[in-house]
Amino acid sequence: MNIDGMTAADWLQVASIYAEGIATGYATFAPAPPASFADFADGKLMECACVGRDGGTVLGWATLAKVSDRCVYAGVAEVSIYVATAARGRGVGGALMRGLVARADAAGVWTLQAGIFPENTASLALHARHAFREVGRRERLGKMTHGPRAGQWLDVMLLERRSAVAGCD
Repeated sequence: MNIDGMTAADWLQVASIYAEGIATGYATFAPAPPASFADFADGKLMECACVGRDGGTVLGWATLAKVSDRCVYAGVAEVSIYVATAARGRGVGGALMRGLVARADAAGVWTLQAGIFPENTASLALHARHAFREVGRRERLGKMTHGPRAGQWLDVMLLERRSAVAGCD
């Protein structure tokens, strides 16, 4: 597997993997992937976005999104990592996280944050293995509008990782 920069040519596979995650009810409040790659890329640090690829098949993807347009938060970004159902348990998430962290460091991002449903134990474990720490639990943050958990108010765990190189001067 290679970790490559994400491009518009990856969109159909990225959207499919995103839809798989959405269908579980344990990945995001989003009801569906964006309609286009341009919509998906809006607000993201696309120089950091990457895919795990085996030949021509995208096995997973990772992106960073700006948390704010205020200049003091220029080095703070929110992580999203999705792995195709068929590729889970094969180290794809770890490889994507390593690639994403390296790209974030190179882009000067000093804090990575993640919001994860507490029931998503695999994602919590992945982030913990890559030096994210729990900073809080946001109780009943949002009400799920779709899927198997529709109508439920859900908590979100807030995790963060400080860079060992970016923002240290």
